[in-house]
Amino acid sequence: MEMNYYILLIAAIIPMIIGFVWYGPLFGNAWMKEMGFTKESLEGQNMAKVFILSYIFSFLIAFFLQFIVIHQMGIFQTLINEPGFNEQTGEAFTYFQDFVGKYGDRFRTFHHGVIHGIMSGVVFVLPILSIIAMFEKRSFKYVAINAGYWIVTLAIMGGIICQWL
Repeated sequence: MEMNYYILLIAAIIPMIIGFVWYGPLFGNAWMKEMGFTKESLEGQNMAKVFILSYIFSFLIAFFLQFIVIHQMGIFQTLINEPGFNEQTGEAFTYFQDFVGKYGDRFRTFHHGVIHGIMSGVVFVLPILSIIAMFEKRSFKYVAINAGYWIVTLAIMGGIICQWL
């Protein structure tokens, strides 16, 4: 299975692009109000550090997302420790090559990745943010803004990764 890992580097930019719009013109004022922030209170941060760390964390998200949106990764994970697989020899490697040759293009579309990205946002991120919000006594609006951002972001990242990785 030939993979273009540069796609993960590209997908890791998506959270920053979506965030710029989401927490800017779309929901920036509502988000700041929910957080109790003002424009002045957000000044003085080391933005280079914030963006570099955000990109690194986004890369980790993209790396993990490939295992969710690409079904063939399950076969790869099952066989990777079989004798000879990493050396590209042996029965398991031959089976994997045959499998990928026959079924490697199944469910490898942008649309399919979007579906899995949305599912990841709804069944994983939304519950996590909701649990945190309940304990922090945050509003439904806070959860909706942040979960909405991650659902849209993971949808686009999932689509890119599924189609082009």
